[in-house]
Amino acid sequence: MNERNMLLSRIKKYDFTLKELNLYLDTHPNCRRALAMFRKYKELRSDAVEEFTKRFGPITPEQVSDTQNWTWVEDPWPWERR
Repeated sequence: MNERNMLLSRIKKYDFTLKELNLYLDTHPNCRRALAMFRKYKELRSDAVEEFTKRFGPITPEQVSDTQNWTWVEDPWPWERR
């Protein structure tokens, strides 16, 4: 697996973890441990997305800056990736 795919895989794992913690916190809103974990993984995901964007370009349309060309459509579509 190349570096791009490894980083994207890490982001997906963080997304999954955050969603699970989100669901847990919906039913356990006073759980400090879960909230601390949510904050930790939110920061890890943010750092990973920032690194990915710097190295490989945006992964969401919101990350395309006004000073760049519309690079969102330059990457392969999800069904074109292997």
